[in-house]
Amino acid sequence: MNDIILLKQGEMVLKGQNRREFEIKLMSNIRRRLKPFGEFKIYCMQSTVYVEPQGLCDMESAYEATKTIFGIMSVARAAACPKEKDAILETAISYLEPLLMSANSFKVESKRADKRFPMSSIELSQYVGGLLHDRFPHLKPEMHTPELIVNVEIRDLAAYVHGSAESGAGGLPVGVGGRMITLLSGGIDSPVATYLMAKRGVKLLPVHFFSHPYTSEMAKEKVLTLTKILTKHCGRMTVEIVPFTEIQESIRTNCPEGLLTVIMRRFMMRISERIALHNGCIALVTGENLGQVASQTAEALAVTEQCLTIPTLRPLIALDKKEIIDIARNIKTFDTSILPYEDCCTVFTPRRPRTKPKIAEVLAAEESLDIEALVARALSNIERITFDI
Repeated sequence: MNDIILLKQGEMVLKGQNRREFEIKLMSNIRRRLKPFGEFKIYCMQSTVYVEPQGLCDMESAYEATKTIFGIMSVARAAACPKEKDAILETAISYLEPLLMSANSFKVESKRADKRFPMSSIELSQYVGGLLHDRFPHLKPEMHTPELIVNVEIRDLAAYVHGSAESGAGGLPVGVGGRMITLLSGGIDSPVATYLMAKRGVKLLPVHFFSHPYTSEMAKEKVLTLTKILTKHCGRMTVEIVPFTEIQESIRTNCPEGLLTVIMRRFMMRISERIALHNGCIALVTGENLGQVASQTAEALAVTEQCLTIPTLRPLIALDKKEIIDIARNIKTFDTSILPYEDCCTVFTPRRPRTKPKIAEVLAAEESLDIEALVARALSNIERITFDI
């Protein structure tokens, strides 16, 4: 009996002539993610990726890891056997016996991708289901809400038997959507925004702004921990840690207090764009959410991005805070995000921030700053830390 993992594609099946490129990227991501768990033969046929162990492998860990890989709709651990009805029955009995013994109701679902198989899907389901009921008489056949679904798939190379499939991460393989910069703070929102853009196939380069000594080393470690958590979904990432103290002190000294946050955000955008262009990234990603705080009104967002030449994407723009928190809990970033270490956005918060700033007044305020020199010094002192799975 050959133990194997079956990974079903999601929306990738809707792709046209470039679909093979998506499949190649998906298989590359799977190989990288499963490398710590042994050697696997990974191949794709009929919208399904097969993960076949070669020798001794940690199948449990590999199976759990596949659930976090974008581009996969469902995951099932299966047993392969010859495409013969009796072999399929015996495989179902031996491979699924613990599940068959513990369930109270069941049904068999068959899919016949190989049309040369002599039985129809319904005939095969009736055959396997009838004999399983004879072997496990406590099981009640239930076609609508069974406790256990016995799946039989007749494919090109073999037949495959497995229990109920589990949901995969969905989305598109990381890397097919280009490269982008993600502005990663220590809060709840930006890790969620990073995750959601990775789900759309984007390869992300995190940028974090650090204001020592106003923000502590613990605050920086918090962001590094968040990055490490995100690599499970996003793949290898190198965090660019930008020193931001001089810029914030210059803004506080020379600019009106009500405009501190929006001018600070404009500097973040300028620096992030420079990093983006240097690294072949096509856009910026932020965790901004319309109306959540004073710097995220429509007027403030418009002024913030006025200094850019590349797009800014905001995947959380219309989400409820509860929706964002629910995603953060699901991807395991929430508990780290709420640790009580301030980031640079909170330590210089004005008492009465302008919620509807005008671009003319912001540009006038910025005339007191040597923007190019400040940006250049920050870029020349970036610290880079790489995280992998």
